[in-house]
Amino acid sequence: MTVDDRFRLRESGAVGPVPPGYTVTPTPDGALVEGADGGRLLYARSGPGPLPGGPPVEERPTGSSVYSSAPEQQVDMVIVDAAQRPEIIGELRRSGVIGVTTAVVAVGGDHRIRSPEEFARRARLWGALVPGDGSVMSCPPAVWPESRPHGPHRTLVTGGARSGKSTEAELRLLAEPRVVYAATGPVADPEADPEWAERVAHHRRRRPWWWRTEETTDLALLLKKARGAVLVDCLGTWLTSVMDEAGLWEEEPAGDAEERVEAAVHELLEAWRSTQAYVVAVTNEVGSGVVPPTRSGRIFRDQLGLLNQWVGAESEEVVLAAAGRMMELP
Repeated sequence: MTVDDRFRLRESGAVGPVPPGYTVTPTPDGALVEGADGGRLLYARSGPGPLPGGPPVEERPTGSSVYSSAPEQQVDMVIVDAAQRPEIIGELRRSGVIGVTTAVVAVGGDHRIRSPEEFARRARLWGALVPGDGSVMSCPPAVWPESRPHGPHRTLVTGGARSGKSTEAELRLLAEPRVVYAATGPVADPEADPEWAERVAHHRRRRPWWWRTEETTDLALLLKKARGAVLVDCLGTWLTSVMDEAGLWEEEPAGDAEERVEAAVHELLEAWRSTQAYVVAVTNEVGSGVVPPTRSGRIFRDQLGLLNQWVGAESEEVVLAAAGRMMELP
């Protein structure tokens, strides 16, 4: 990119001499440009960041970042290669570099993302502008990006196995500064079930380092307390656990088993309806295949189908994932 048509800038710094009136400082977060008028622009780095599970910004060793969460440290505009590493938006929001008056500009919409329309869709979710080639932008910009979804806001992402639904849910929250990942599946035991343990480990590796994981089936309590953003993955495994606790998987379940499941579902729906967080939940479409051969399997299919309907009715957005493509359901 070119700054004021006077010098070129990359994430590593200025290309060639810097004209009088400007300073360009290489930082751990990218190249920081300050103009004579006090304007501040950051060309964010796109290389690998802290490893998943690394320390929060406030706990990093002294000198590991030139920024703090102080308001005066935020910049006016951030340029981000959002095809290479969109999660840097969330990382910079967390550290205070991106504030409420910072314009985020997403670049890198090339062959790495299948179409300009898909790149623009993702940028909208992250609260970022997508300028065309050769665009001239002021800092701050004359046109601001649409406000990204934020709490209280509920999104349900549904689809079949390996449809891309979990990836889509994670994509939607990459630019959020604080995310709780509610894992509702069974705790991974590498010795008892190495395949499941590897699946869980794979999910962990692809999450941003600052996301906090809570392995829980008490989604109602989590949603009532939560602020910021929450990703629930998934409602199917949550329902599996609820049915297991109620004994509904048994050939001869207790007389109150269905009532216990119904009570848990109602409690979850009330928490979903009243949450103050930005929540994205993943669920499964299980009614499109063959009829399950067992009684418990049929009960699960019917219960999850109803749960999906009820959660969808209380959501601002419902998204259907199929073959890696997303369809917004009106």
